[in-house]
Amino acid sequence: RAISSQQPVMVQCQEAQLVVTVHRDLFGTGRLVNAADLTLGPAACKHSSLNHAHNTVTFTAGLHECGSIVQVTPDSLIYRTLLNYDPSPASNPVIIRSNPAVIPIECHYPRRENVSSNAIRPTWAPFSSTLSAEERLVFSLRLMNEDWSAERPFTGFQLGDILNIQAEVGTESHVPLRLFVDSCVAALSPGTDSSPHYAIIDFNGCLVDGRSDDTSSAFITPRPREDVLRFRIDVFRFAGDARNLIYITCHLKVTPADQAPDPLNKACSFNKARNTWAPVEGTRDICSCCETGNCESP
Repeated sequence: RAISSQQPVMVQCQEAQLVVTVHRDLFGTGRLVNAADLTLGPAACKHSSLNHAHNTVTFTAGLHECGSIVQVTPDSLIYRTLLNYDPSPASNPVIIRSNPAVIPIECHYPRRENVSSNAIRPTWAPFSSTLSAEERLVFSLRLMNEDWSAERPFTGFQLGDILNIQAEVGTESHVPLRLFVDSCVAALSPGTDSSPHYAIIDFNGCLVDGRSDDTSSAFITPRPREDVLRFRIDVFRFAGDARNLIYITCHLKVTPADQAPDPLNKACSFNKARNTWAPVEGTRDICSCCETGNCESP
């Protein structure tokens, strides 16, 4: 569709790249933004072309470029990035005439069928059949709505809100498995090594965020299925950071469903009323190391 002030940003999700076209009348006010103030992704990639006749700016980037992140769900590959508008300082530094803006961008690609654009020859094994035969595990981590019935739209949160997070593993034809969240770390950039960072789940399945006085964070019990684990955390942001954007990186793992939970494979929440740790399943003693912070194998 033609770019207009009513549709200031258009995204084309192509096979190996995304093309983002931005109308310079970004806010529909008639005031054109400076093309140099627009960047793509956390890596702040510059635009690839500028159309003066139509007042549009175009970004072309590979799906893995410019700091984009990918989420794998049972049915889709979801590539996420951001269009950033950071206005240059005005000639008079005392005043500002435009606010910065961040526009989330997503490209969804189905995983269930063959993703190659080449025709499958009779001697080839279809990709989906190969995946099932090798019994690979497909892990996913999704933000859910209030009643856990569907995935929550990728929109902002307010302080005081609750994040409903569902971890899941697609087992295909695998033996029954039980899913655990070993750790979750929040940071201002992807990964767990940046500073500052904040541990939400630690010590092989202890939801340590729930230990704070001002939170209700906890695992949801009982599980809907052995291969699904749900938990809720109170929304927070990092002090002194104006971006209000948080990356949460979690490590998921599975054990055979018939294996009893133990200190290394557990899901423990802190019960403030009883002042003690409690597991989603298993005996209470497997959570005792959550208080000491030493849950290593003997």
